[in-house]
Amino acid sequence: MTLAAHPSALRRFLHGQASAGIVLMATAAVALALANSPLLHAYEAVLHIHMGPLSLAHWVNDGLMAIFFLLVGLEIKREMLDGELSTWSRRVLPGIAALGGMAVPALVFVAFNRGATINGWAIPAATDIAFALGVISLLGQRVPGSLRIFLAALAIIDDLGAVVIIALFYTAGISVPHLAGAAAVVAALVALNRFGVRSLTPYLLLGSVLWVLVLRSGIHATLAGVVLALTIPMDTTPAQSDRDAVSPLHRLEKALHVPVGFLVVPLFALANAGVPFLSLPAEALAAPVTLGVALGLLLGKPVGVFGFSALAVRFGLADMPAHAGRLQMLGVALLCGIGFTMSLFIALLAFPDAPMLQSEAKIGILAGSLLSGVLGYVVLRFANRQAAALGQRTR
Repeated sequence: MTLAAHPSALRRFLHGQASAGIVLMATAAVALALANSPLLHAYEAVLHIHMGPLSLAHWVNDGLMAIFFLLVGLEIKREMLDGELSTWSRRVLPGIAALGGMAVPALVFVAFNRGATINGWAIPAATDIAFALGVISLLGQRVPGSLRIFLAALAIIDDLGAVVIIALFYTAGISVPHLAGAAAVVAALVALNRFGVRSLTPYLLLGSVLWVLVLRSGIHATLAGVVLALTIPMDTTPAQSDRDAVSPLHRLEKALHVPVGFLVVPLFALANAGVPFLSLPAEALAAPVTLGVALGLLLGKPVGVFGFSALAVRFGLADMPAHAGRLQMLGVALLCGIGFTMSLFIALLAFPDAPMLQSEAKIGILAGSLLSGVLGYVVLRFANRQAAALGQRTR
């Protein structure tokens, strides 16, 4: 069963992501309003309340976001095995576009930063699929379905790249005993899969143990969600009418979409998007980190995505999405500059003990994402009018 084979499933997926994007926009606005109001100190105090061993902010960033990464891992596995990324021909264009969309923004950031701040090179490298599809939803049927699929596939590959980057470049000192314990739990999860265990309960129980061990190992705890996702069984045999309800991976993915999209990610935005603009020095708006992130998203993303896609089509490595023009591709490439959730997450990892650098990165993320969303919307709307005018002239 592929998304292409079941348009209704694709429409449900895109609609859910778009709705979550709208909720995310609203939550980010609330966080900004709180951070720039007399409630700032109360807002920060709540985030620092300790619940057991972790503060509320850490429970959100290390705990709830592990559930977000679990969903990301499930989506990556499904798409790679039986979806829009299941064959090399389907992976080529979004894969090449995603590569450009990660490399060029990183180079833009490095052009503005040296020394300690260069650690934030990966901040503008990821696309926020919920925000991007939220903007596309405002355009209705003006955007071809093939472009929506292209954007979703690109964002999923982007997420995979971000997971690899976090694992390789943003991992602290390793605790060997806890890492060994985590490896033993992973082996147990793989054994459950190999022995055909289809109940989700043992996977989730072992996944909770895995999260604790990874948290204490020095590797970021959210990666436990991705590892758990890769061990969840998924049917790849010919589809049956009730397959979504039978496959453990599909059951878990379906169960997670609403709470992740409408609770986990909005809570993450509420906890991390609040930037106290009014109390920041004016030079923070033009700081190297701010400019590197903002221009990495606003310029680096569309140049990387559109440029690499054009080269792939030009040299015959891939075909353009059906019924899509170059201007529409440019509009989607601009929307890839919306890097909210994953960019904020990487900013926290890049500058863990530097609140000012975190604030500068957040300003860059918000500015770059906002401008990318507005420009992408305008270009796609203009491209639709241009296509309609050409259609009338050729009649």
